[in-house]
Amino acid sequence: MSGTRQTEAQGGCGEGLLRVLAVDDEEPALSELLYLLGQDPRVGSVLPALEATEALRILGRAVEGGADAVDVVFLDINMPGLGGLELARLLGGFAAPPLIVFVTAHEDFAVRAFDLKAVDYLLKPLREERFAEAVRRVAELTHAGRGPRVQPSAPPGGGQVPVELGGVTRFVPIADIACAEAHGDYARLHTRRGSHLVRVPLSTLEEQWRTHGFVRIHRSHLVALDRIEELRLDGGNLTVRVGHRVLPVSRRNARELRDLLARRATGTAARAR
Repeated sequence: MSGTRQTEAQGGCGEGLLRVLAVDDEEPALSELLYLLGQDPRVGSVLPALEATEALRILGRAVEGGADAVDVVFLDINMPGLGGLELARLLGGFAAPPLIVFVTAHEDFAVRAFDLKAVDYLLKPLREERFAEAVRRVAELTHAGRGPRVQPSAPPGGGQVPVELGGVTRFVPIADIACAEAHGDYARLHTRRGSHLVRVPLSTLEEQWRTHGFVRIHRSHLVALDRIEELRLDGGNLTVRVGHRVLPVSRRNARELRDLLARRATGTAARAR
C-alpha cells in the first residue's frame, strides 16, 4: 500500500462527508477496503491502519490535536495482538465513540459483534452492493446526530423474514421456521436448511408471530406449535422435541404450552370425524 499509513488515503473531507478509519492487518484486504471506500461519494476521508494498536494511536492523536473525530471504523476481527472485538470494546469507552462496521471472513463472531452495538457485519470477500449498504447505514446514523448505534431490522410481521447470508438478502417463509433462539437483542432462526441471525429481539418475534402459531416456551426459545413432535417430562423437567432439537420448557410457560397442545389435539380430532 503506497503512502504513509497514518495520512488520509483520500482528499479532504467535505462538509457532511464521512471520516473513516479502516483497520486490517493484511495489506491486500486493507487496500481493497480503501478502494471501496474511495469509490463511495459519501466518504470524505479515510485513515488506514494495519493493526489495532496503530488505530488507537491515530484516534488518540486526532483527539489531542483537536482534529475532526472519526465517524466510523471499518474493522477486521482476527488480527494479531489486539483483536477487532477488543478494540471495539475500548472504543466504546470513548466520550464520543465512533460507529463500528466489522469486516471479517468469519460468520462465528456475529452475535458478539452486534452485542458491541456494531452498525453492520460484512463478510469477506466484500461485495460492492453490500458494502455500499453498510456505508448508507453509517451515513444515515451520522447525519441523524448519531441516533441509536444499531438500526434494527423491521419486525417481520408478514409471511417472510429478510435474512442476510454471504452478503445476499434472502426471504425465508415464516412457515419454514421451526423455532427461534434468543441472542441478546437478536434472534437465531432455525429451519430445516440451517439457521439465520436477525436483528430482532425474541420478545418482538413473540408478539409478531402469535398469529403464525408460535409460542414462547422459555425465555430463550420460541417454537412453532405444529413443529413440536414430542413433549416429555423427565425428573420434573419438561422438554419438547422439535426435529433433532430438544428444548427446555420453563415452569412459567409449561401450563400455556400444555393448554395449546391440548386444544390443537382436540381440533385435529374434531376435523378427523
